[in-house]
Amino acid sequence: MTDQLPGQAALAALLAVESETVRFADEIAASVRAFLDSVRVIAAQATPGQAVSLLLLQISEIALTGARLGVQRDFAPRDEYQPDVGPDADLDDLRMRLAELLGNVDTMSYVFDPYQPEVVESQLSDDLASIASDLELGLRHHRAGDVEEALWWWQFSYVSSWGALAGAAMKALLSVVAHDRLDVDNESELDVIEAAEAALDAGGV
Repeated sequence: MTDQLPGQAALAALLAVESETVRFADEIAASVRAFLDSVRVIAAQATPGQAVSLLLLQISEIALTGARLGVQRDFAPRDEYQPDVGPDADLDDLRMRLAELLGNVDTMSYVFDPYQPEVVESQLSDDLASIASDLELGLRHHRAGDVEEALWWWQFSYVSSWGALAGAAMKALLSVVAHDRLDVDNESELDVIEAAEAALDAGGV
């Protein structure tokens, strides 16, 4: 086999890096599409009893996608201004459907920055729609073939916005699940104890 010339080796290395970047962008895009599609299906078809657990699963998975973006090298936009990839997606219907599904657990409080603690009140439906909006914009760049712009936007918006929102939403949804399961379990244990005590009393023990 003929050894590569220095210029050829450099070109091969560059192509390998670009190929890896495209592959990574495709993986992120697939995760984003799965999240957006799943949240739309939940909003349209889930019952209130199903919504919290299903949303917890989806927000946990997209948070992992965000963490993958967070540990990558800093991606940089090609130009000073983002290329025009069409109008923003209309997510008002999604937000309203989620608000209706979540009902009285839609409003939550959380600390946005634990190093500058300030309690913020928000709506899960608003935050989920905001996350979806950030992700959808990056997906439009990806569909247009602008891989670097898509990765830059997903990474930048994760660090500056939707990463914190996803973390807060995950904590809130987990809290609802925990209260639902643990409170019921505690009540069940009390019922068993009370029933046993009643049986003992009835038996004259």
